[in-house]
Amino acid sequence: MWKLLYQLASPKTFYNLIGRINPWIGLSALIALSIGIIWGLAFAPPDYQQGEAYRIIYVHVPSAFLSMALYAWMGFLAVLLLVWRIKIAGLLLGIVAQLGACMAFLALITGSIWGKPMWGAWWVWDARLTSELVLLLLYAAILATHQAVKNKEAGDKIIAILTLVGLIDLPIIHYSVYWWNTLHQGATISAFAKPKIDQSMLYPLLLCLAGFFLYSIWVILERARNELLLRERKQTWVKEHFEEEFQ
Repeated sequence: MWKLLYQLASPKTFYNLIGRINPWIGLSALIALSIGIIWGLAFAPPDYQQGEAYRIIYVHVPSAFLSMALYAWMGFLAVLLLVWRIKIAGLLLGIVAQLGACMAFLALITGSIWGKPMWGAWWVWDARLTSELVLLLLYAAILATHQAVKNKEAGDKIIAILTLVGLIDLPIIHYSVYWWNTLHQGATISAFAKPKIDQSMLYPLLLCLAGFFLYSIWVILERARNELLLRERKQTWVKEHFEEEFQ
């Protein structure tokens, strides 16, 4: 694993490898999202308690999951940057934070849309909602700090430290429905328990989760390639790349 990571740490290797695999990731994301969304919104049966309102889960659950998963990935990238000084990890940090903030915002918006008919209010200071809002604010603080530092490599290290501090919010979000008496329902899908959802609703949800995940990877890697060219524009391999492209 570590050998692979150090190989990917080479800007040229990273750029060329991602260029080959990313179109397939994007195509897979498009297929999974198209099937999952259409299946979930048009063909899955209504819930016996929530009726048609439950269909918001096909956007809410993937966005909420990814808002946390992307931040966890940022924690891993922060360790790679601070301990092993892998510059690619620092480059990815800011990009992942941008998409993570979008996912956290989408999770809160869709949660509010679902909460209005279910709870009778757009927003309540529920433990799960409040801790998710804190996550969005963490993303915003990281992005603002990164934007304020002119030296990008120095900015990468600063936001890496901020990221590691903010990791404490992830277990709070996950376990909030168990630690406190909250309005938010527990986990619909668990790795160690039978899903609390019928298979006719579960399969499109899994496809949406896969689609959102693949889409996130595709966006992050595509933006990383562009940012890498910008940062490495004075390097020989970048000049050689463009010479080959225009021959």
